[in-house]
Parts: sequence; C-alpha cells; structure tokens
Amino acid sequence: MSKELSFIHQYIEPEDAGAGTTLLLHGTGANEHDLLNLGRMITPGAGLLSPRGKILENGMYPRFFRRLEEGVFDVENLLEQTHALAGFIKEAAKVYGFKAEGLIVVGFSNGANMGCSLLMQYPELFSRAVLLRPMMPYEPEIAPNLIGKKIYAAAGTDDPLIPPDNTQQLVQMLRTFGGEVTLAWEEAGHNLTQKEVTEIRKWIEA
Repeated sequence: MSKELSFIHQYIEPEDAGAGTTLLLHGTGANEHDLLNLGRMITPGAGLLSPRGKILENGMYPRFFRRLEEGVFDVENLLEQTHALAGFIKEAAKVYGFKAEGLIVVGFSNGANMGCSLLMQYPELFSRAVLLRPMMPYEPEIAPNLIGKKIYAAAGTDDPLIPPDNTQQLVQMLRTFGGEVTLAWEEAGHNLTQKEVTEIRKWIEA
C-alpha cells in the first residue's frame, strides 16, 4: 500500500492490531523496498513504514541526507531532512491510522544514522531503535532525554567504513542521554549477517 505523501514509501498494514509499527530506513543506493523482508523477520506481524530517502548522491543513489565525503556528513542537511522525515511519519500515522509513538526504527548504514538523528530530535516517536552499522552523526546542541529508550547497535569488527572508536563514541553518547544501549559486535564487514538478524529478533522479543 502506498498513498501520495511527502516521501515516496511503502506501507504494510499490521497483521495484528497490537503489534505496533516499524519504521525502516534503507542504506545508500537502496529504496523503500530494500528492508521490507528484514522488517518482517525481526518484527513479525507489525505494520511496516518504509520511506525512500530524498537525497540523490551522484544524481542516482537515494540517501536520507547529504554527505560531504565518505564519513563526513552535511549536518545542516541531516537536520533538515530529519525534521522532514519526522513530519512524514506524523503524516503517515494520520493517513494509515497508526500511533505516532512507540515506534521501532530500524536503519541500515545511512538509514541508521538518520534513525539515530530522529531518535535524538524526536524521542517521543520511538520506543526502540535498531541501528545497523551506524556512525556518530553529530552531537546535539540540546541533550535529548532517552531514558527508557532501548537501542541496539550492530557493528562489524571488519567494517571498512566505520572505525571502532566511532561506534564506541556513538554508544557512549546515547548512554549519556539515558538510552539503554546494547552494542553487538559481529566478525563481519559492512553487510549484515543472518546471525545478527536472529540476535536482533531475540532482542526485540525479549
């Protein structure tokens, strides 16, 4: 199902009215279809809201915000797109009839960084965040209250794009804001493994 809203997207209705809604945020070069299967695997029965990033890198690769170079983010654009995406979530909640609170956000790479930004700017929208191969996006000017927010950060020990100390810095920041962070290291690169998918589902169901 997909209605005309401010972001191109896919919406899958929940199989169980009490299952909640999962927000899926893809990585660079992917689209709104990319994480649907992952969403079904780790949050079975939940509604799925999966937008496509509006920023095109090199004119063809969708992202959720601009980067100046590998690992260097355009923070002004990231914040601008964060606010736009939060508006879309609230818009979609009204149109599709789900609550714009208690969502689970699941993001991969660029989508994980956007998910982290959303969590810091709009913590009231989310109960949990699953950040797959995230980086430190920025330090917010105003410290968000993440008390009670459960966060799973999945990192690869052999990830060529993300230095381990960057991951540790992000986790420490989120814990400082009160987030309950589980940091899981996998002997892998930037791509997610099936073992990690299984562990994430267990964490969500716990």
